[in-house]
Parts: sequence; C-alpha cells; structure tokens
Amino acid sequence: MKILMIAPQPFFKPRGTPFSVLERLKALSHLGHEVDLLTYHLGQDVFIPNVVIHRTPHIRFIKAIRIGPSLTKLFLDILLLVKAFRLLQKGRYNLIHAHEEASFFGVLFAKLFGIRHLYDMHSSLPQQLTLSNFQYTRFTPLIRSFEWLEQYVIKSTDVIITICPELEKHVKKVNGSVPQIMIEDVVFEEKSQAVSEEVLRLFRKAHSLDGKRVVLYTGNFEPYQGLDLLVASAERVLRKQKDVVFLLMRGEPDQVRRYQNWVRNLGLLPHFRFTGLRPHEEVPQAILLSHVLVSPRISGTNTPLKIYSYLQSGWRNLFRCGSRLYYFPSRLLSALCKHFFGADRSAAKTADLES
Repeated sequence: MKILMIAPQPFFKPRGTPFSVLERLKALSHLGHEVDLLTYHLGQDVFIPNVVIHRTPHIRFIKAIRIGPSLTKLFLDILLLVKAFRLLQKGRYNLIHAHEEASFFGVLFAKLFGIRHLYDMHSSLPQQLTLSNFQYTRFTPLIRSFEWLEQYVIKSTDVIITICPELEKHVKKVNGSVPQIMIEDVVFEEKSQAVSEEVLRLFRKAHSLDGKRVVLYTGNFEPYQGLDLLVASAERVLRKQKDVVFLLMRGEPDQVRRYQNWVRNLGLLPHFRFTGLRPHEEVPQAILLSHVLVSPRISGTNTPLKIYSYLQSGWRNLFRCGSRLYYFPSRLLSALCKHFFGADRSAAKTADLES
C-alpha cells in the first residue's frame, strides 16, 4: 500500500508527536508499505526503509516552532495543504494518514481524490485552545469553529487512531460507529543494559552528580508540565535533604533561563542541573543514574509520553502528580518527602504546603 502521511510537526525533533510519527513510520515500513511523509521544513532527516520525506518550502526566518497552537503553525499548515494537494495530483496513494490538524484538510482531499483517510488523533485541538496548557485564546467563535472541524473529521474519516483512554471516550461520544484503535505512545528506548559504565561515568561527571540523589524530569518546559510545582516541592525537600539534586532535561533556551533565574533567586541553583536540549539517546543514561523519576503535569488528559519511558526503565520510584484535569499540589511533595524522609515527615510537609 502507498500512503501519504501528513505530519504538521518539526520532524524529527525529540518531543511528543514526532516520536509517535517516528514509531508509526517504523511500523509501516516493517510491514512493507511505502510512505511519503509530508512535514515542516524544520527537523532532522531520519532514514527509514520505504519512507521518503517531503518538506514544505524552507522559510528562512522560521528557525523553530513552539509546542501548541500559534500563528506560525497556521502559516506552515497552509504550506502543508498546498504541497499535499500537489503530491496527491502526482502520486497514486491508497491512504491519507493525517496527524492532528492535518486531518482538517486531509479528510477533504481523501474525498476529492477518492481514497481512504486515517485520522491520527494525538489530542483534542479545541481543548488545547482552552486549557491552561496554552491559553492562546478565549475567543468563543474560534473555539466553536475548532470544535466543529474536529467533529466533522471524526464523523467523516474512515478510521481513527487515538493515543489514550480519554481521547477514545471522546471519539465514541462524537461518532460511536467509526472504527478506532487506541495505540498508546510508547517510545522504545535504548535498552538500559546497553549503556556502558564509561558512558554513565561521563554523564555523571558532566552534570556533577557524584554522591547525589537525583530527581529526574525529562520533557518540555511548557506551563502544563507543572515545573513550577516541582520547584516549589524542591524548596521544601532541600530544607531537610541537602544531597538531593533535581536534573531537568530539555527545555527551550529561554525557558531554561527563566527557571535558572528562579532557582537562583531562591538560593537553590547548586541543587539544580539544567541540561537544555540534548539528544534523546541521553535519556536512558539519566534514568539509570536517577533515584526518583517525576512527571508533575498539572493539566491535560493525555498520558505523558515520559511515563512510558520511565516505566520501560523498570524504575520503581515513579511519581506522577496529575490526573485528568485535576491539580493535586500535595501529591508530588508528599511522594518526594515520603521517599526521602519517611511517612511522618511526608504528612507534615504536605500539611505545610496545603496550609
């Protein structure tokens, strides 16, 4: 089967949806399908058998794109639409596999060219506009327009892939008859056993982790990830436990500077390590050297991708403080304090935060 996959993302860049796109491509290639991937001009080329990467025209002044909705993303999506139409005119495809908002025009092109359409749904776009994740707009007509577009795609597509139970339920409410399958975003990390002691030694030395108990966070630094909560928890933990360091991997340069300045003003900078944007291959190294893995997300219904990486590592001390759209400011602190201090002190510290 020949497939046109449309991914409105910088591919490849080590973050949420591009990881999913990468795994989908690997699976389709393994099954013997031919895939033309259409994506933004941004990102690293990746070689996968039977996969050809097509990109939108290079826009010199767009060197990066932030996570979430934006006018820049809208502009690049228009370029995707134009190039997708041209590819469909030239090639004979059996299926359009469209990720996220690319399905808004992908489903129309499928009808126009008489082929099938698959909607790869990584999130609810109307929800992205309204949640604390991004809060780009409170303009009700725009939100209603996105709701209508999303419902139209769900009712018109041939099949849907969802990535978590909440999206699965949402799709069933809108269109209970459309075939759908839930494929959770499991990224297959490099096996921990393959990381040599020398590599670990160099990583430990590079980030001054010798003799320290490490609390690890990996991922982007967007507000919905709850790093403010992590810093607040760290301040209380470090009052009693001086050998703990908080290792925060990734984050855009301006975001890293913001958190560096914050913890510096709190007098906690010696207990924080900010790696900035690093190759994804370094994540297994960090996990092996850590004592606690955290995901302090405070909003959103999707399961954080990092949870699967953490679980795959086999690490037991895994603390997640967010559940659905609820905000549990005491859960992360309680878990950290219990791990480092014991149950009694944990209860005291939790009460201190909530008071």
